[in-house]
Amino acid sequence: MKIYTRTGDAGQTGVIGGRVDKDDARVEAYGTVDELGSFLGQAMSFMNPDIYADLLEDMLQVQHELFDCGSDLALLKQELRPYKVTAEMVDALEGWIDKYDAETPDITRFILPGGSTVSSTLHVCRTVCRRAERRVVTLARTQEINPEVRRYLNRLSDLFFTIARTANHREQVADVEYVRSAEVFRRKS
Repeated sequence: MKIYTRTGDAGQTGVIGGRVDKDDARVEAYGTVDELGSFLGQAMSFMNPDIYADLLEDMLQVQHELFDCGSDLALLKQELRPYKVTAEMVDALEGWIDKYDAETPDITRFILPGGSTVSSTLHVCRTVCRRAERRVVTLARTQEINPEVRRYLNRLSDLFFTIARTANHREQVADVEYVRSAEVFRRKS
């Protein structure tokens, strides 16, 4: 199979059910999800398996689910095939958030991206995830989407924040607090 097809040379690309311009809101949305998957792969490459075996396993699942998100976003009409991203996938993210949050110390102020290399890279994932979510919101204003993708990305950015803190904690690196912040978070119960 050849990698190049030349079918996109005129500025259009194939999606499930047709062709659209390469700068179409749909392509922007799934392209940003693809970018997020690449940054997640980079973050995973920095994780020592002795410290992060559980996170590596969970993040590999997230990478697969990001491909599911992209596939659903590339679908022009739901009747072409069933959606892949489900409410159960969002529920699983919430379980991971709770699990990893239990490892970390309480926070009361906003946290700046930083600390360990793994944590810093996971914060990049968080911000790219938020951008992907914004692209999906823009797309949903004018075109049909799987609403679970939007929910998934919203929850995933929370997971990235949580595991960035988990990474700092596991590597015994303090989170960087935003010192000009008032205390805005409640302590864990």
